[in-house]
Amino acid sequence: MADPTFWDNAEHAQTVINANNANKETYDQFNQLAEELEELEVMLEMIQEEPDAEMEDELSERMHKLNDKMATYELAMLLDEPYDRNNAIIELHPGAGGTESQDWGSMLLRMYTRFCEQHGYTVETLDYQAGDEAGIKSVTLLIKGHNAYGYLKSEKGVHRLVRISPFDSAKRRHTSFCSVDVMPELDGNIDVEINSDDLKIDTYRASGAGGQHINKTESAVRITHIPTGTVVASQAQRSQLKNREQAMGMLKAKLYQLEVEKKEQEAAALRGEQMEIGWGSQIRSYVFHPYSMVKDHRTNFETGNVQAVMDGDLDGFIDAFLKLKLNQK
Repeated sequence: MADPTFWDNAEHAQTVINANNANKETYDQFNQLAEELEELEVMLEMIQEEPDAEMEDELSERMHKLNDKMATYELAMLLDEPYDRNNAIIELHPGAGGTESQDWGSMLLRMYTRFCEQHGYTVETLDYQAGDEAGIKSVTLLIKGHNAYGYLKSEKGVHRLVRISPFDSAKRRHTSFCSVDVMPELDGNIDVEINSDDLKIDTYRASGAGGQHINKTESAVRITHIPTGTVVASQAQRSQLKNREQAMGMLKAKLYQLEVEKKEQEAAALRGEQMEIGWGSQIRSYVFHPYSMVKDHRTNFETGNVQAVMDGDLDGFIDAFLKLKLNQK
């Protein structure tokens, strides 16, 4: 940063500064944890020399808090892949099943929103297509915050719900599916070539939750990449130009991710491995009836506290996934 030419490329300079700040934050957190541990060791020595019930209670409470902090720090240290620190783009697409699956999509939307609130992330809705009667047809979110992609990449795949349908007068059990796609928001250093002749661009009126119009002009933009069939849409901005820029950024992220996954599959084939197809794979089941359980089929991590999970408590699933990936390296 001391280089006189550092600010010649402002976008690159900002990327370097963000990375430096993230490293400093990690370093400072380590030192803080080390200092807290030293303080607790001193307290323990004092208690051993002269027992004190009140001090013992304080030590126990502080040890539990430090243990939680260290678990969070350890989890963050597992995020060492190139784009783990980036913002994340999440797309929710309910499967076939009409209102039932669209309602499941809205439940997942709430779950991820709650998760982000609990972790200090900001959520920006880039595109929202309301369901016919309830729920959603599709939603695209931009999650902003340090390590957002690193944590949320574990959610990519198909999520399955089993419950007694509130939309079935006969109170029968239904199974619904919703696919979740997660990709990193790319910075300007990633160059993805896109031929304008390969694009089909449509504009339409933006609408929000409940179907109300955000504006009365055709400011929303949908872009289809014809060779791959990839579709992205943005309606977050009032300006059609800004929505187009946002949609192009999303398209670049998707095409880049497709290329990365293709190379991973080719490498796995050379090693003789059978790779799971991420987009079509059922990664997690949420069972509301006849018993309560949420189980991840990749890690076998499970919990009976369904309500906590639907309220955004995903840390156990994310931790198990990251540790699994670490062991596979």
